[in-house]
Amino acid sequence: MADGSKTEKFQLHVPTLEELCQVLEKGLRKNFEEAKVCVAECPDLTQEPFQFPVKGLCGKPRITDVGGVPYLVPVVHMDKVYNMNTVSKELELPGAFILGAGAVSSKAVGMNAELMPLVLTELDSRSAINASYLSSINPVDGKCLQEKYSDRFHDCDFGILANLYACEGKPGKVIEVKASRRTGDESLVSCMRKTMEEHYGDKALALGGTFIIQKGKAKIHIMPREFSSCPLNTDEDVNNWLKHFEVSAPLICQSVMVSRDPGLDLRLDHTHGFSHHGEGGHYYIDTTPNTVEYLGYFLPAEFIYRIDRPTETHTVGR
Repeated sequence: MADGSKTEKFQLHVPTLEELCQVLEKGLRKNFEEAKVCVAECPDLTQEPFQFPVKGLCGKPRITDVGGVPYLVPVVHMDKVYNMNTVSKELELPGAFILGAGAVSSKAVGMNAELMPLVLTELDSRSAINASYLSSINPVDGKCLQEKYSDRFHDCDFGILANLYACEGKPGKVIEVKASRRTGDESLVSCMRKTMEEHYGDKALALGGTFIIQKGKAKIHIMPREFSSCPLNTDEDVNNWLKHFEVSAPLICQSVMVSRDPGLDLRLDHTHGFSHHGEGGHYYIDTTPNTVEYLGYFLPAEFIYRIDRPTETHTVGR
């Protein structure tokens, strides 16, 4: 772990799945024409379209916020390199399955890129299985270039920042979210997060999981391959540096969201998505509200672990 910094642990509020379903469905109906949230068996995530290295999202669910945007802007901290196997031990869950949203280690990959982590971490004699994807800017045409991480690299490193959900990867009961035809201004993720914030107030709770944009298109960004040569001091600076794209369904997204920050300098939500047609990156919102369809599976986390929290912080670029 970078600089051997300490890890802070915080116990989150965990409502019953049934209660959370009612709360989320009520909130989603204010933002979508149709919304249904219920308790369901987690589908087999080794199957299409997911093709994860584990069957489910269950078993000791927890989230972590590693590093942070202050290590990216205004000026990048190239020394911030982390490892999924080490993170699993910091989370007191060696061998965990980890998904979420982060950045690649530029030392490992040789450039900057978006990372869609899907890692079954090592345990005793079992080697890690890295099913992650990365998305970069294709130097040939300036478009999105998505690659399977293990096709080119053989480590489990990442850099600068990540928001991750970790569990034992077991089957079990999860929250199933169906939403279609967006009528409000919020994305699926921001609507769910703000719904929890409004309902639970001072209690901090978090969700992690995966969702599919089944129909429609979405707005994403991808960081340039080269870090900015001049400091990025404002949200406008960051936005101008990032490359934005519209991508097509089906998109398989990995998301972590926290209802409120209990004083750990958290990023409140972060979602990355990949596809089987070569498009992926950081998800903002769908761009086809009249036709969009979402299907997602989530679980509330029991704990949050804050790893390598920046000592000098700001709110730019979040």
